[in-house]
Amino acid sequence: MTDSPFAHRFEELPNTIPVFPLAGVLLLPRGRLPLNIFEPRYLNMVRDALGAGRLIGMIQPLPEADGAAEPALYRVGCAGRITEFAETDDDRLLITLTGVCRFTVDQEVTSMRGYRRVVADWSRFESDFTAEGGTGLDREALTRRLRLYFDAHDITADWDTIRDTPNERLMTTLAMVCPFAPNEKQALLEADDLKARSTVLATLLDMATLGEKGGDHARH
Repeated sequence: MTDSPFAHRFEELPNTIPVFPLAGVLLLPRGRLPLNIFEPRYLNMVRDALGAGRLIGMIQPLPEADGAAEPALYRVGCAGRITEFAETDDDRLLITLTGVCRFTVDQEVTSMRGYRRVVADWSRFESDFTAEGGTGLDREALTRRLRLYFDAHDITADWDTIRDTPNERLMTTLAMVCPFAPNEKQALLEADDLKARSTVLATLLDMATLGEKGGDHARH
């Protein structure tokens, strides 16, 4: 995955990881996710993770579990390694997670210091450790879709940067930052590979653009 001495190897991934349930937030392998940590249980989670491999699993709660004290979780999440860490004067932690590997929740185990933990099954996602070139990505078609989507949602883009960004990094960034619904984010997460993810992204961009033009009949 990387030559960094701090990086995990697939065979070194732990059986149990802490998880941070957060709706509408997506982490993908090699993606970078900044987080502002302030709740006591998640401050505990970050402190513990820093001393135990630095891995935290990002996962979404199921939509029907909205408002529950311990909401049920989607089956698939993505573990990230804490690669940046800073304290603030008002007792918050600012961290960045870099995506390592997706996982399937095998079972949830007893919470620890207020935060939740799961037994993670990594077996489906060993390929996450291999960067994809995305040679089959139709950049012209993607750019056309992005222009329509950004125009419909009044989003300003740096098109030179988009043009120069490698395929996998571009797809990862778009999937993570575009304001899709939680179930749509989950579809992007669970796509088997970059080609499948690009197909899901194209569909979501088209649906969102058509929905915006549809006025009162738009999808919400």
